[in-house]
Amino acid sequence: MKIREAILKASDKIDYIDAKILMKYYLNVDENYIIANGYDSFSNKQIHEYFDLVDQVANGYPVQYITNSQEFMGQKFTVNENVLIPQPDTEMSVEICLNKIKEIGKDNIKILDLCTGSGAIAISLKKFLNDENIKADISASDISIEALRTADENAKDILGKDEIKFMVSDLFDEINEKFDIIISNPPYIETDKIKELSKDVQAEPHLALDGGSDGLRFYRNIRFQVEKFLNKGGLVILEIGYNQKDAVCELFEGSSCIEDLAGNDRVIIWEYK
Repeated sequence: MKIREAILKASDKIDYIDAKILMKYYLNVDENYIIANGYDSFSNKQIHEYFDLVDQVANGYPVQYITNSQEFMGQKFTVNENVLIPQPDTEMSVEICLNKIKEIGKDNIKILDLCTGSGAIAISLKKFLNDENIKADISASDISIEALRTADENAKDILGKDEIKFMVSDLFDEINEKFDIIISNPPYIETDKIKELSKDVQAEPHLALDGGSDGLRFYRNIRFQVEKFLNKGGLVILEIGYNQKDAVCELFEGSSCIEDLAGNDRVIIWEYK
């Protein structure tokens, strides 16, 4: 069997793009290699090992956990079973935050990323701000020590040095300073709904998915404490579930909601006045 044929056969079981990603991972090659060498033969041993990976994905294991990699905001992030896999929808929160930072125009703006997981939001913000020579003091917290180890690894790989302050904290429990922007993609799935999610999502850490019985536990906790940790005029930027706009906007009175490209409610913005 040739490489190209193996990918096509795998695509009968899983998405074609995932089949190609697994092939590149298995062979440790890039896209150009697959294009140039797609008609090279695959040994029986290679076929067996490759399709073992394919079967894992077909059975609901995320391809990103096999490759330990996910692209977000143009950067490759290390991911594993300790962290939620960053999704393209969350890039919207980062882009909104970057625009708000430019509007504020404050030197050395202070930002806190709650429930940071892999560090995708905090690291992406720092990377883009560095590229534009905008000074920012960014902190990121998570209740999971294992997640923070992954986030710290990503920060070193992408930023090249320690530029983000990572903290083990259950929301604000270990935070003792004020910020200009607090951003978060908190757990927001209703507890009883987790078992209804696709197998690949269920494979992600439930700690990063479970938003309590109504999916709003973290939004409530953030709202009830956030004013102690925001400077006047500071902003809260939160990703929400597609059906949570009314409930979260009620908590954050006077907030606005921005839809994603699919027309779903996605990001809440609230100003502390």
